[in-house]
Amino acid sequence: MQTAIDALRARSEVTDRKVGVLGFCLGGKLAYLAACRTDADAVVGYYGVGIDAALDEADKIRCPLTLHIAERDGFCPPEARERIVATLKGRPGVSLYVYPGMDHAFARAGGEHFHKPSALMAHDRSIATLKGAIGPHYDLSALWDKHCEYEFGTRNVDDTMSTMVPEPYVNHIPTMTGGVGYRALHAFYTNHFVNSNPPDTTLTSISRTVGATQVVDELLFCFTHTTEIPWMLPGVAPTGRRVEVPLLAVIKFRGNKLYHEHIYWDQASVLVQVGLLDPKLLPVAGIETARKLLDEKLPSNTLLA
Repeated sequence: MQTAIDALRARSEVTDRKVGVLGFCLGGKLAYLAACRTDADAVVGYYGVGIDAALDEADKIRCPLTLHIAERDGFCPPEARERIVATLKGRPGVSLYVYPGMDHAFARAGGEHFHKPSALMAHDRSIATLKGAIGPHYDLSALWDKHCEYEFGTRNVDDTMSTMVPEPYVNHIPTMTGGVGYRALHAFYTNHFVNSNPPDTTLTSISRTVGATQVVDELLFCFTHTTEIPWMLPGVAPTGRRVEVPLLAVIKFRGNKLYHEHIYWDQASVLVQVGLLDPKLLPVAGIETARKLLDEKLPSNTLLA
């Protein structure tokens, strides 16, 4: 493995001479050993088999190390897992993640024990480890701002798509609108989104969290319902009413391009504000949700008896 690392560093493509190690199953143990015995810049291991037999080398760990451990891994019984955690937990640069209820190979797509939520979480943690030590380090916040500028400012579909990977997807969770893949998403943006937002639409940032691969934006989405908005109020004729609703965007990147958007908002609050839902009949609120987001001193518990 050290020979492979040296060979990679000697190649012209590896401009910064940084190399990471990623291993699964037996490769997870080899990855751990690479952290102890090689000069790799970062190491990630998935459900390593036999790491507990090599814990006497833990003091030799030389680089950031992340280990993903399946709680119910038959190849790494509880006593072995406990020794690994007890020995490695708290060491500088070492991150241990135990995935509750998961079995061996939970990240192998199509496998018997594949569990997509755990695989996605592990992937994000793996990329964070590798990018932190190796890079590249993109300004994800600026990339997201440029995407929003094309969507809501210049309203240019092709420019918007240029900020995304070749096959992106968007999911507006409350209404399940969006698109998967370039053609479907381009059609959605063209016919139902970019040119369908009212002229006075505004996005006001409340907070932003930037991670290794994601941006999470807390926003206030405001508009006057003067045009039909197919992605938020499909089939609802313009009511002329003012709408202000908190909105949360979870934006995933691959490299310097957007991979997906998960967009959340309180659809009940929107329906109240356009007059389609009576707040007296259900425990829902209207524009008050947006107002309280900006002023936490406004009354709480107004829906309680």
